[in-house]
Amino acid sequence: MWPKDIEDTARGIVADFTERQLLIATAESCTAGLIAGAITEISGSSSVFDRGFVTYSNEAKREMIGVANATLKAHGAVSRETALEMAQGAIGNSGANISVAVTGIAGPGGGSDEKPIGLVHLAAARTGYETLHREMRYGDIGRSAVRLATVRTALEMLIEISQD
Repeated sequence: MWPKDIEDTARGIVADFTERQLLIATAESCTAGLIAGAITEISGSSSVFDRGFVTYSNEAKREMIGVANATLKAHGAVSRETALEMAQGAIGNSGANISVAVTGIAGPGGGSDEKPIGLVHLAAARTGYETLHREMRYGDIGRSAVRLATVRTALEMLIEISQD
């Protein structure tokens, strides 16, 4: 179902996080649950995966994970600020101690000069640690390619934020 590199990375996360008792929550907009799907494809993932929030709309971002209306108005849904609040909100609204959040423009429409197709903001949070942020500009490489690239980056960020 998944490309081998994504499956291998997810398998490594499940093994490592199981051993270290880290519990994951995801908050996904442009990937609409693909990150959660990649992790839960792995047998044993129930020991590390708490829940996933698919927050495609601004209303869902506000209601499900507490992204501030002021943040969305000032910076938009596709922004560093929104991604950071999504990651923190995923931890705050779950039993997880680690999270990853993504918001972006997968295309083919919806882009602008300021926020082009392929722009994705990702954030990874962990209780007691500084939240990480990445701004990726994958380009207009096609909707599926942007979404898969985002899953790869999100999994890499989970590994990075989990390092002690």
